[in-house]
Amino acid sequence: MENVKIKNRPERERPRKVKESKARIAFLIVNTAFLCLFAVICLLPFFNLLALSLSGKEAADADLVTFWPVGFTFDAYRLLITKVQFFRSFGISVARVILGTFISVAVVTLGAYPLSRAGRTLRGRSFYTVFFMITMFFSGGLVPTYIVISKLGLMNNILALVLPTAMNAWNMVLLINFFRLVPKEMEEAAKMEGAGHYTILLRIVIPISLPAIATVTLFTAVQHWNNWFDGLIYMNADYVPLQSYIYNMINEQSGTGNNVITNPEEAAIAQNTTIKTLQSAQIFIAILPILPLYPFAQKFFIKGLVLGSVKE
Repeated sequence: MENVKIKNRPERERPRKVKESKARIAFLIVNTAFLCLFAVICLLPFFNLLALSLSGKEAADADLVTFWPVGFTFDAYRLLITKVQFFRSFGISVARVILGTFISVAVVTLGAYPLSRAGRTLRGRSFYTVFFMITMFFSGGLVPTYIVISKLGLMNNILALVLPTAMNAWNMVLLINFFRLVPKEMEEAAKMEGAGHYTILLRIVIPISLPAIATVTLFTAVQHWNNWFDGLIYMNADYVPLQSYIYNMINEQSGTGNNVITNPEEAAIAQNTTIKTLQSAQIFIAILPILPLYPFAQKFFIKGLVLGSVKE
């Protein structure tokens, strides 16, 4: 049998690298340098606050702290966490964020879906839209709200921190505009298969609108975590959220609030702290638990940029 010569298969051609022009390379270098510089400028205030929270009283009062602690000490943080009340308030804030975010996102989503439909689907849609939009510019006021919460028996109840802000008109407007981007053909096909509005909302609208819902969730969680004033009004001093507790601590340190230092150990720690160090520690304690939400929501933000490019 004659040897059959097998021809060598041609090697796959490697994609040629496009040689970038000098102007393009210069632009990339300048753009990268500018963005790095901008990022450093944004981070410098946080470095300063961190250094200030870890510095001693004398250095903080004399404005000697820049980006490195002077007279390194954890006394500001130790003063904030010496009491059991700190951990109780931390737990109340976490529970408030979880419960408040869930209720608010559910209410806003259920309100945005019907208002995003055509006028023939929901009669009086314009009236309901204006009704909710008015709440963005006018409110009942502090005293009437307090009376309503009191008459409902919600004083010293976590629902007093959650229910008044459950319906956020601005977040609802965001979802309304996003829900309108859902292709109508998908909804019509679902209706032909016998799907109702709740099925369409849960299986079509919400999965497609995850970028907007993630944005609203992030905004709502940050709002609940940062709120402190309502905790002072509606909650007992032993059950205030974390932000309200830290506010009371700062007022006590400045001599304008109630005295919360009740033992010699706390008094010894307070001698090496000042308002500046306590405020800096407050900022970091307040932002650290909420920071992990941003990387989680980042991928949804990126998807939201390209969602509008889908055409019917």
